[in-house]
Amino acid sequence: MRTTTKRLLPLFAATAMLGMFGASGAALAEGHDGDHGSTTLEAHLTELNDSGASGTAWVTVEGNQVTVNLENTGLLAGSPHAQHIHVGGKNQCPDPNMEGSGENGAIQVSDAHDDYGMIVASLTTEGDTSPDSGLAVDRFPVGDDPYERTFEVSDEVAADISAGDGVIVVHGVDHNGSGAYDGDVVSDLDPNLPSEATDPAACGTLDVAQMEQWPEGGAETGDGTTAGIEQSGVMLAGGGLLTAAAAGAFALRRRQTQK
Repeated sequence: MRTTTKRLLPLFAATAMLGMFGASGAALAEGHDGDHGSTTLEAHLTELNDSGASGTAWVTVEGNQVTVNLENTGLLAGSPHAQHIHVGGKNQCPDPNMEGSGENGAIQVSDAHDDYGMIVASLTTEGDTSPDSGLAVDRFPVGDDPYERTFEVSDEVAADISAGDGVIVVHGVDHNGSGAYDGDVVSDLDPNLPSEATDPAACGTLDVAQMEQWPEGGAETGDGTTAGIEQSGVMLAGGGLLTAAAAGAFALRRRQTQK
């Protein structure tokens, strides 16, 4: 069991820096509304770290507007799960069977960074969606709560995502089955945090969608729901994810046992 934690660069930052993945060469496609310049992509998220999590994401890019509809299942209930769009690296998800540097070989952020790159968008429920909010756990979905939101990105990020160079990663794994983020192994982003809070739980590459219809339900163009955060017992200590220069950190507080 490997308990040595690497002192990482801004991984969540780097990870929350959901970076720009290398171009995959995927061609632009028409979005669900049929307008030129609109591209719809789809990602099928599969588990990492034996989390039991999976999901499906639909992303539409129209100019600088990105609309994300994400549905997850199998995530730790009652706890917030940081989730991002990454770009960079090899534009792929890590091998789920790889030996990581975490507890019993668990994959940590630093282990997967070369595969999916840095954060380019934080899928928060409200407020800022930049890499700076990569660790804003008080504004991420709780448990399996669905996510729907429309937000603005830079020209470069919009182009990268449209080209199929994005990866969606959801974090937060209950390795020991305690029902909360805890454990003796620390996060590779900050020694004050348990690795369970930041280890990747599910991942999927964004590819041009082969579907004729956008999933039912409109996406929010601003604030999203934050219901359930108060039960998470996890608090943001400060700032969000930094850029590739320094890793962000947040303080966790064990949530009270639920009946």
